[in-house]
Amino acid sequence: MATKVKIGIIGGSGLDDSQIIENRTERVVNTHFGIPSDVLIEGKIAGVDCVLLARHGRNHSIMPSNVNYRANIWALKTLGCTHVIVSTATGSLKEEIHPGDIVIPDNFIDRTTKRVQTFYDGNELLSGVCHIPMEPAFCNRTRDVLIETARGIGLGVHEKGTVVTIEGPRFSSKAESNLFRQWGADLVNMTLVPEVVLAKEAGLCYAAIAMATDYDCWRETGEDVNVADVLATFKKNVTKVTDLIINAIPKVAALDWSDTIEELGKTVNTSIMLPHSN
Repeated sequence: MATKVKIGIIGGSGLDDSQIIENRTERVVNTHFGIPSDVLIEGKIAGVDCVLLARHGRNHSIMPSNVNYRANIWALKTLGCTHVIVSTATGSLKEEIHPGDIVIPDNFIDRTTKRVQTFYDGNELLSGVCHIPMEPAFCNRTRDVLIETARGIGLGVHEKGTVVTIEGPRFSSKAESNLFRQWGADLVNMTLVPEVVLAKEAGLCYAAIAMATDYDCWRETGEDVNVADVLATFKKNVTKVTDLIINAIPKVAALDWSDTIEELGKTVNTSIMLPHSN
């Protein structure tokens, strides 16, 4: 029998509007790893069970390094989610990725330093150490659905991209921005890691919809990144993200994910090194 799909949606800056969920019910969830960023809102989109969570809290009060990523992902897993689709605001490191463009990332570079990136940290809930492989970093089947859906609704989309995740909350220096470009990265943001890592550890099908909101600070035009411009660009283009999510969800639910989820579970299980007994 096919696995029943339930989709967690993590809304980033500018996308945490619960109105996209029908028959909304607020759920307060407390996990072994603490309290999530906000209440979780359960309901349906196009008849599919979904759960919405605002990554920074609904009043955007939590800075990137203080987001309890473990609690957020574990709460979605606890509520039975099989998939996690997230939105994220990013800076473009490529001329051809314009502000307002949508990118479906396929890889990342981690430049964070302060964030716990595993559930297996010696706690009493989960034994051992998990050496989770991160290739592929994202669920390619979910990515394919997002890409095909974007094409189907006439939405221009960059079908892959590498995201550099920085600690934040500050933006990059010009030297850093140019270094990331030399590495071949396409985007820079502050939240994708450890979210993508934890989702894979939790056995969830994870994919991101990244919106380029600015050109960071690498260009010589004097148009340096700032909060006002980031939010203005996201607000102007946010319907692209919501339309993509709303249209993709029934397409995800129409597929059989049993083998994919089973394979994710096997990957997690074979990645755990249990303590040896003497």
